Amino acid sequence: MGASGKTGRRVVQRLAGAGLPYRPAGRSTPEPFVWEQPSSWGAVLAGAGSAYVVHPELAATGAATLIGDFAAAAAAAGVAHLVLLSGRGEQGAIDSEQAVRESGVSHTIVRAGWFAQNYTEGLLLPGVLDGSIILPAGDVAEPVVDADDIADVAFAALTDPRHAGRTYEVTGARSLTFTEMAAVISAASGRRVSFVDAPPAAFRSGLATLVGDAQAAMFTALLQEIFDGRNEKPGTGVVDALGREPRDFTAFCHAAAGSGAW
Repeated sequence: MGASGKTGRRVVQRLAGAGLPYRPAGRSTPEPFVWEQPSSWGAVLAGAGSAYVVHPELAATGAATLIGDFAAAAAAAGVAHLVLLSGRGEQGAIDSEQAVRESGVSHTIVRAGWFAQNYTEGLLLPGVLDGSIILPAGDVAEPVVDADDIADVAFAALTDPRHAGRTYEVTGARSLTFTEMAAVISAASGRRVSFVDAPPAAFRSGLATLVGDAQAAMFTALLQEIFDGRNEKPGTGVVDALGREPRDFTAFCHAAAGSGAW
């Protein structure tokens, strides 16, 4: 699922590179997959041995129920193993993980931290290009993680049964405040980028002009939840799963600048 997303397309690249059979799933794939249309699930699951499960909005009402229903459908279709991309500590992620566990299907949980690619591929890229990272984050620190590290862990979990039953906290090795992240981006890119701590109401209002009121309200509430300090401590998931250190944010930023992302 999510074959065109930040981690999904990277998992697809790894499967293709290893010469393994795979079936990308998403709204625009040959067999369209739509979370809200369970009738679309069967064609995607038919004959699959394992599945990488990515819901775009774990915080959305009903997401955990859909994931539980999908896990049950996967079990009925004979899928042997599920790898769930989860978050770190937010209620929607907790509920989604529990739904997968209760399905009885063999599984691996990949709890991912704040994506470094949010600054190169996501909603924050225009702000970086304009010189400002605007978030309701205060001085909280996040162990920002490269999506390539997440994809490496997910690929390992999909292809190696030794990861069954494991939960991996996949983050970077050090926590940075958003002011510190902006400074790293500035140094790597040669641009002057600063962090602006936005009041939640103002952030929501501005975001609504881009994604609509409902999405803006949900995303703002999620950020207020996860930016309360609960996720400041780095996880050890990359080391635990792969036996190596995660990529540092400074190295990521220099590579991003070198590739022309900024």
